[in-house]
Amino acid sequence: MLVKLGPLDAGRVADLRPYLDLVPDPRARRGRWYSLTAVLLICACAAVWGARSLDELAEWAERAPDTLLTAVGVRRHPLRWRRAPSRTTIGRVLGAVDGDALDREVGAYLADLHDASARAVSGQRRVIAVDGKALRGSARLTAARRHLCAVTHHRAVTLAQAEVGAKTNETAHFQPLLEPLDLDGALVTFDALHSVQANVAWLVETKKAHYISVIKANQPTAHRQLAALPWRDIAVQHTTASTGHDRRESRSIKTCGTADELGGIAFPYACLAIRVHRRRRQSVRRESRETV
Repeated sequence: MLVKLGPLDAGRVADLRPYLDLVPDPRARRGRWYSLTAVLLICACAAVWGARSLDELAEWAERAPDTLLTAVGVRRHPLRWRRAPSRTTIGRVLGAVDGDALDREVGAYLADLHDASARAVSGQRRVIAVDGKALRGSARLTAARRHLCAVTHHRAVTLAQAEVGAKTNETAHFQPLLEPLDLDGALVTFDALHSVQANVAWLVETKKAHYISVIKANQPTAHRQLAALPWRDIAVQHTTASTGHDRRESRSIKTCGTADELGGIAFPYACLAIRVHRRRRQSVRRESRETV
């Protein structure tokens, strides 16, 4: 989650420390030399530099300068030297720590950092996307890949995530996932799977957020009403084109108000309909079109 922020300097380490201090330490008080926050900060610094395994975390920690060990809070030995935690210590701590609590605090740090950067740019609205992603490398012989419902924004930084079990689906995790986040005035986008009226009403009424939702056949009444709008009489308001992967794509966008006097849409707090038409051409003879 922290990788895309770049290296953690002394200032960012100081900013992250209060969040990691809230993660409960599962170890007994007796025999501790390294605080939980110090171990987690070392792992975070190593991860943003590219460490991906326990051995790489330990190797990076061994090479860490004394100034960084001081910044993360490693205690000084009575002989006045500091030593980074060993591979065994790092593995024991990471194996015992509450993963949900750690994930929640890192997500809170990233969310606050995102809010601060958005406020620094005058007039910029926070935009957050809710989508389900399969966790790479989590598949086992006895289980499929773990499925995570992630919240990201334009920098693709994960603000919150939750594991979706095999006996449930992403829809049930929509509200618990967004509950800890401050969404006042933010714009939340999601696909048709999350276009559930109860969740959308909660998002607007409780979290005070705006939304862009994809409407498909799972909302038959709203889908039929949107398709019946006078799109042929509306001029195209925006176009974009891109080329890549040996194909050319173009998109055109039309918008139409859905106020009550125009008939309204059977979907909570809907006030604007957007129609996106995509045209994809891979060769002279191969062309596909899709309208959402």
